[in-house]
Amino acid sequence: MARYDRAITVFSPDGHLFQVEYALEAVRKGNAAVGVRGTDTVVLGCERHEFAPSVLYIKHRVLLICRSVRKIVNLDDHIALACAGLKADARVLINRARIECQSHKLTLEDPVTVEYITRYIAGLQQKYTQSGGVRPFGLSTLIVGFDPHTNVPALYQTDPSGTFSAWKANATGRNSNSIREFLEKNYKETSGQETVKLAIRALLEVVESGGKNLEVAVMTKKGLHQLEESEIDAIVAEIEEEKAAAEAAKKGPSSS
Repeated sequence: MARYDRAITVFSPDGHLFQVEYALEAVRKGNAAVGVRGTDTVVLGCERHEFAPSVLYIKHRVLLICRSVRKIVNLDDHIALACAGLKADARVLINRARIECQSHKLTLEDPVTVEYITRYIAGLQQKYTQSGGVRPFGLSTLIVGFDPHTNVPALYQTDPSGTFSAWKANATGRNSNSIREFLEKNYKETSGQETVKLAIRALLEVVESGGKNLEVAVMTKKGLHQLEESEIDAIVAEIEEEKAAAEAAKKGPSSS
């Protein structure tokens, strides 16, 4: 089988493209990311690792790195993206998507829809699975936003093979199956703060609690709002209080 994993354009005898499967494995080892769609908002959440710079780093460069290590970014005023996988690949894909958003607006005098930019990103990812001299993007994306004409929230996912799909709630990256199972059991179409709490609760299934370990952004009709660490800590504390109250309520009847 070894000779079939060298060329991106060669199928193995059992029909696999090993380079695409390697890219999917890079996604599975990446940070956890979750997206939840509500009635009036869409929430993106990601696992975040604390950046611990060496004493040998130049000070102002360290500040620049800390500010730039974001896993949730804007593509346009009404569209945002979260990713799991190789961050260097993400920068290339994000830049291409941003250029396409501006080009579409300049040419057609109309902002892109969420589905349009998802199709563009998925098409770009698929192109890199059948071209010589390149490799697939080791990246899965969650794309959220509001369509400019209908103002309806949308959530899409793309993967390294170039497929894309629409979701009410979904997860990708490390332990995504556990998060998805939690969402399948607990998802309700909510609004506002309840949608944010559901996304954070889902992430807390696989991530240690605390604002420093989470990155959360809320997309509304007004645009993207990145939650501060203190805001996330307050919501996590509220979730833990609700959980403790629910456990106490369960124990109450049994003890009596």
